[in-house]
Amino acid sequence: MSQDILLYMMFGAAGLLVAIVVAYIIISKNNKEQKYIDQLREGTQESKFSMEVTYQKLYMFYLKTPFLKRYILKLRRRLEIINIDDEYLTRMQASKILSRALLIILPLTIIIIALTSANFLLMCILLIFEIFMVDTFIDGMVDKIDNNLLKQQIHFFSEIRHAYNEFNMVEEAIYQTAQDDDNPEMSRQAEKIYEVLISNDPESELEKYYDIAPNSYLKEFAGVSYLTKEFGDRKVNGASLYLKNLNNITQEMQLEILKRDKLDYVFQSLSVISIVPMLAIEPIKNWAVSQFSFVASFYEGKDGMLVQILLLVLTFICYILTRKLKDNGSTAMNTKNTENPWQERLYKIPFVKKIVDLFIPKEGTKENRTMKKRMKDAACKDKIQWIYINRIVLCITSFFVSVFLFSQLHRITIENVYTDPTTDYDLIMTMTDKQRKTADQLTKSDNEYIDRYKAEPNLKAETLVNAMTSGKVNDTYISSNDSEKETAAERIMGKIATINSEYLSWVEVLGALAISMVAYMAPILMLIFQTKMRQLEMEDEVMQFQTIILMLMRIERVNVEIILEWLERYANIFKDPLSKCINNYESGAWEALEAMKEDVTYQDFIRIIESLQAAVEKIPIKDAFDELDTERDYYQAKRKESNDRLIAKKGMIGKGIGFAPMVVLFVGYLIVPLVFIGLTSMNTSFNSLSGMK
Repeated sequence: MSQDILLYMMFGAAGLLVAIVVAYIIISKNNKEQKYIDQLREGTQESKFSMEVTYQKLYMFYLKTPFLKRYILKLRRRLEIINIDDEYLTRMQASKILSRALLIILPLTIIIIALTSANFLLMCILLIFEIFMVDTFIDGMVDKIDNNLLKQQIHFFSEIRHAYNEFNMVEEAIYQTAQDDDNPEMSRQAEKIYEVLISNDPESELEKYYDIAPNSYLKEFAGVSYLTKEFGDRKVNGASLYLKNLNNITQEMQLEILKRDKLDYVFQSLSVISIVPMLAIEPIKNWAVSQFSFVASFYEGKDGMLVQILLLVLTFICYILTRKLKDNGSTAMNTKNTENPWQERLYKIPFVKKIVDLFIPKEGTKENRTMKKRMKDAACKDKIQWIYINRIVLCITSFFVSVFLFSQLHRITIENVYTDPTTDYDLIMTMTDKQRKTADQLTKSDNEYIDRYKAEPNLKAETLVNAMTSGKVNDTYISSNDSEKETAAERIMGKIATINSEYLSWVEVLGALAISMVAYMAPILMLIFQTKMRQLEMEDEVMQFQTIILMLMRIERVNVEIILEWLERYANIFKDPLSKCINNYESGAWEALEAMKEDVTYQDFIRIIESLQAAVEKIPIKDAFDELDTERDYYQAKRKESNDRLIAKKGMIGKGIGFAPMVVLFVGYLIVPLVFIGLTSMNTSFNSLSGMK
């Protein structure tokens, strides 16, 4: 085993060396892109080694590598929103993140190959699973940049207060503060907002910025700055309303940063914990077999392989659910709509399109409305065609994979019949070399009888006893007595019966169909899970609505319709009822709000709707929401308490999901087999010894 590991490590090192040489040749090639980079660097090139330049070269290499191209483009789409108009920084950060991810993945690949070299199927599954792990590493690194932008925004808002007091002009204060080079990501966003405010059509430019803003707080800042520039600032209790609104946004960002930090702390190791059991399968198996030989038949047989497969499936499910649970509250941008995913390319094939359309519910049917409602409730950005392609592909793939695995289980059982050492009774302790040699010789003798008689119909023990007596197959039993021959014949008959029974049955085909149906429902179940997780965020979203209303209610010329547009812009969970209300607003404001009140069930949001109804017909907006201002401290404390409860609830669910594979590994794969098989073997051994006496 040690020689095999050394051999694999040598192959891995050689492959890595070849990859480095190829990368160096490609990077060193004087192509057009390299010339362009050289022109950009002309006059600024450093005399010493620069990691920035290395990352730029690696970016071009990743862009030309088929497998890595997908990840580098995905990174680019997320980073270019933060690094507006800064191509150099976007490329450098994307290359840096992917390089760090590869530095983690490549050693892990070598470890997996070394630990699972004896189990080719397990090795392939683990290597495929690494593809999903790359997404985790990349998302985590991008989230750090996103969190850093939030922290820069707090510093930026602190600086803009001083600039606004000095210039008393919103656009001038933003321009002056944007010159700060200490916070480059935020400075680029500020410059973009400044360009929006001084443009000829700031309203339409602002709508465009809303589509690319990295987070909702920058949207709020850009919107409040535009309203202040258009309608002017005013004093509220002797203080600037604009600066007061900036303070409200800052408090929201501080709460969000604390929430993200706590979520990161709670979930920082759960994804790794859910993956570790897969890496421990082979070491635990080797240890158990070396210490307790009586469990070898379980770990090397069909039952052990079946438990391995179930453990791998459970690990994969728990890993996905853990990621979804953590990412649910994140403001990470979804870039899938801007891509051309494999589902879209597959759907463009006419033959595939016809098949997929047969599964998609027709427009206007109850099934179609239910499906679209699930997608909206889960905030799913995919097209309905993509979801059904996922369902069909999962269904077909899981069916053939299940059939293949069932066939492999039969093959393993047959192979074990031919290779397992044959003993007259179960051994509780490890076999000695002499015992193993005798058992292997007995197995070899049995195999000759199996190959000779396994295809013979209506085989009887007497036939085998006669063959043993005559030495027709081999001379192992010529000198044995009748009792020993009968015992051997019964044993060989049992082996032949086992081999002849190991074939793909119709029950297993039905089982594969059942598994494929579960896989077909998996995307729907995931939408339901995401919906349940989003419902935990309702209270947090309503409190964000309260902050938005608090910022808008004292600005002159702001009416209920403008407030609804703002709420709809930042809504996630309640986006659909708000959009419907805005569309129906012109036909009757009070009636549209009443219809929205009937569509929602969350009580705190219903109170906001009732206050908006009062502001439509009876009282001014600032009076309708006066309690938001007077009880600001209470709502802030309530918001903190809500975040703590949300994090605690997510943490409890996440720990249950994340530790499930570890529990199954130790209980189902180690403890239960040791105890159950050990007791069974001990009982069988004692019975055999008693019979011999």
